[in-house]
Amino acid sequence: MRYLSVDDAREFDIIFLGRIAIDFNPAYSEAVKEEFKPLKKVHYFEKFVGGSPANTACGVTKHGMKAGFFATVSDDQFGDYVIDYFNERGIDTSHITRAKHGEKIGLTFTELLSSKESSILMYRNMAADLQLSVEDIDEDYIRRGKALLISGTSLAESPSREAALKAAMLAKKNDTRIIFDIDYRAYNWKNDDEISIYYSTVAKYADIILGSREEFDLTEKLIKPGMTDIESSEYWFKQGAKIVVIKHGMQGSTAYTADGQKFSIKPFPVKARKGFGGGDGYSSAFLFGVFQGWNMHDCLEFGSAEASMMVKSNNCSDDLPNTEEVREFIRKEKEEFGEMVARA
Repeated sequence: MRYLSVDDAREFDIIFLGRIAIDFNPAYSEAVKEEFKPLKKVHYFEKFVGGSPANTACGVTKHGMKAGFFATVSDDQFGDYVIDYFNERGIDTSHITRAKHGEKIGLTFTELLSSKESSILMYRNMAADLQLSVEDIDEDYIRRGKALLISGTSLAESPSREAALKAAMLAKKNDTRIIFDIDYRAYNWKNDDEISIYYSTVAKYADIILGSREEFDLTEKLIKPGMTDIESSEYWFKQGAKIVVIKHGMQGSTAYTADGQKFSIKPFPVKARKGFGGGDGYSSAFLFGVFQGWNMHDCLEFGSAEASMMVKSNNCSDDLPNTEEVREFIRKEKEEFGEMVARA
């Protein structure tokens, strides 16, 4: 069933807009294994491409989808690294620009105290990704995409927020579907009112909205605080959304569709390495299913499976699985725990 109609003749499945960062995670390989410990006691790190839209772009390409990208990265060796990484994975980099005034790519250092206790130390002063400008947004490029995914972090500061709003307006004008990944990160934002103003503006353009309950609460603060999941979905359907996905962490997630249906899924049981990174895997696999025209329950199951696979991993990009690997994971989980292991 097609929940989202797209122009299949277009070159790119999804054009992403948002941050590309670099993650430094405590090393966990055959050579070095940093066990759970405070960050101050970690000596060895592994370097990975990071940032939610970057990870999701890598994820959908592992499923055979074609991705493009609007972003700004630093004009240095780290900028070279992420562009080379994308090129090696077939992600189009023609609209990734370089920062012009010494802004640097965001760096993330991860602290893993246990499989359930983790935190992130961010370095984002003069962040390059927030230097994306309206001049960087190319209408012809947007026309080449079936969908545009906007990450909410891109709305945190100017000039990036104006670039994101321009992209949303041009996508609407050119019948390019809009996916809004709310992707709330506290850094850069000045207050909750500002968050609600910009999140709700993009959400009103969106065909698909993805976020946690907290993220929907922030988006809706100036509209109607305290909405339930059903009230949220009904509100955004009135604005034009086709699919609304609301996540509740370990309690699972629910997709609401504009035809009045509701579908829920639970996480697959795994032994986690970290408490983050699952969301990008979830989005990658879920969107792949939507673009394939799968039943919504199957889309959610695929997303939940990939999310569980990624919390087992020590990174959020290199280990993103391909389609057959996700299917094999689901098969093994159902063999061990039963056919309905993730069905809510």
